Amino acid sequence: MGAATLDLFAAALLDARSPLPVGLTTAREEADTARFAVYRNNVHVGLTEALAQRFAVTARLVGEEFFRGMARVYVQDHKPASPLMFEYGEDFPDFVAGFAPAAGLAYLADVARVEAVWSRAYHAAEADPLSVAALAGIAPERLADTKLAAHPATAIVTSDHPAGSIWAAHRTDPVGAVAAWKPETVLIVRPDAEVNVHVLPATDAEFAAAVLAGEALGEAAERALGANAAFDFGAALIGLVTLGAFAATERG
Repeated sequence: MGAATLDLFAAALLDARSPLPVGLTTAREEADTARFAVYRNNVHVGLTEALAQRFAVTARLVGEEFFRGMARVYVQDHKPASPLMFEYGEDFPDFVAGFAPAAGLAYLADVARVEAVWSRAYHAAEADPLSVAALAGIAPERLADTKLAAHPATAIVTSDHPAGSIWAAHRTDPVGAVAAWKPETVLIVRPDAEVNVHVLPATDAEFAAAVLAGEALGEAAERALGANAAFDFGAALIGLVTLGAFAATERG
């Protein structure tokens, strides 16, 4: 089988609308569309299963039948970018956001984003988290210009909905309650072996996002104070470091 035929073969596997590639035959040099359809179905089932494992809470929110239907549509036009199946579905949350049958669940895409980031954090590189002691070693006159490098597993999901609380509530049996229906900024960290998901205080959200985006501490603090007069720089900074959000300090 030549390279061109291999490319056609791979493309046709993921697109049920494609005919059997020209030149693809059995050992008897016969075109076998039925056998190819079985192979194609196995590939689609495998990719759907990969999505169901990575986005288990999303599936629970909509039910298995709906999720698998949504996943089939996604698989149709989204080829794996990596041979590592745990990476499949990186843009699935964006797909969910535009999936018309799910439009009534405005929070669904953000819950999927939490799940995507959770799995990314689980497989992220190892690194020692920045300690409070190391933070305390920064000279006071340097603190405002200091930037903090995010831990490889750290990420933030900002949502207009309680995405973090919904995610947490649907990981338990029976399903838990969402205490308040309000926007949330969700911090995902893995300072040690376990991935932790935290809903940040509203006062700290702007600061956390700015620092993780690479802003110096002083600039990020000014931004956060402008957004919320109740912002407490010391409490927010120590809180994020204690959670293991950062790996190192660097001068701005």
